[in-house]
Amino acid sequence: MPVNHDLKKVLVLGSGGLKIGQAGEFDYSGSQALKALREEGIETVLINPNIATIQTSEGMADSTYFLPLTPRYVKQVIEKERPDGLLLSFGGQTALNCGVELDREGTLYKYGVQVLGTPVKTIEDTEDRERFVNRLNEIRVLTPRSTAVPAGEDAGTVAAAEAAIGYPVMVRAAYALGGAGSGLCRDEGELRRRCDRAFAHSPQVLVEEWLGGWKEIEYEVVRDRYDNCITVCNMENFDPLGIHTGESIVVAPSQTLTDSEYHKLRRIAIEVIRHLGIVGECNIQYALDPVSEDYRIIEVNARLSRSSALASKATGYPLAFVAAKLALGYSLVDIENRVTKVTKSCFEPALDYCVVKIPRWDLAKFKNVENRISSEMKSVGEVMSIGRNFEEALQKALRMTGIGAPGLSSSDSLCGKGAA
Repeated sequence: MPVNHDLKKVLVLGSGGLKIGQAGEFDYSGSQALKALREEGIETVLINPNIATIQTSEGMADSTYFLPLTPRYVKQVIEKERPDGLLLSFGGQTALNCGVELDREGTLYKYGVQVLGTPVKTIEDTEDRERFVNRLNEIRVLTPRSTAVPAGEDAGTVAAAEAAIGYPVMVRAAYALGGAGSGLCRDEGELRRRCDRAFAHSPQVLVEEWLGGWKEIEYEVVRDRYDNCITVCNMENFDPLGIHTGESIVVAPSQTLTDSEYHKLRRIAIEVIRHLGIVGECNIQYALDPVSEDYRIIEVNARLSRSSALASKATGYPLAFVAAKLALGYSLVDIENRVTKVTKSCFEPALDYCVVKIPRWDLAKFKNVENRISSEMKSVGEVMSIGRNFEEALQKALRMTGIGAPGLSSSDSLCGKGAA
């Protein structure tokens, strides 16, 4: 029986409609959550309009609704099924936004639905850019100098607010999927156009200092409700800050961090997840100065992310499965290690090998798409390779992308046509 004995039926918000930055990336996490709930004997209800997923296969959930992930339709399912609990963090940004809206309008309170795992308040603290900065300031954790601007403010007000920061600046949209609406602005004209576009995706934008050339580092962190914390994996983006993780080559474990830098960022990650009160798994993204130990926290995802799936497969640690168990009330010392069957899930995996992820694009199917990588995600998939060192893993990954290149080399005869 689960620690929370009142849970008989749980609603899982799935990976959403098929679109870039969504769907397939979060099918893994949703499927793992359903397996964890089924193991506990809990009846599961899934909402997911995408039939091309594992989680919508027969037998994965007790009831499956092929409906849009919007408050209107989810409310109807809640009225009919009357679930005891709700899992928000396994369906990506769309599921998270839907759950927050249901909580704000009082639907969850009306029907007595308990949000499992990370509380809604913590989700709002990480998604609302102004609240996010204020919360991290409470523990003196560094974030980029920034100004949060709500929808309805004119562009002149935005430009005036940024005079103290100075151009170039980075625009980020709150509650946005795949970095939609974000980008670099070098002058006031670009800032006005970018803000107009960002407000089409989000009710709030954050205009922050540009940290071009800094390294981008990610940590996957897990915490249970008893305040036990571990860092499962750290990853380094091949590209510097300003390139969306879904657009970048990602390497695990990090290749260029010193031991001091690694442990400093690990310590900060644990401090942050404890302060915010996250229960389950979260992804923390850093900007790190390549010539010093100066850093900034760019983002905290209080949910399973596409990086979480990569980290799970790279380390053998089932992040989504463990996060679902933690949402039910278990601790890390209660959950069995699925690999060894002897130790518990409170261990931190040690990688004596290297993993490389390379994204794949299919721009031929889309009209008028900018073919330069940026902070907005355009990739439609990715490949992952494992090698004894970075060079071997990189070469394997390049061969799997399907671009006709046998590998990365300075020799045209070795690279072949279409090599990177």
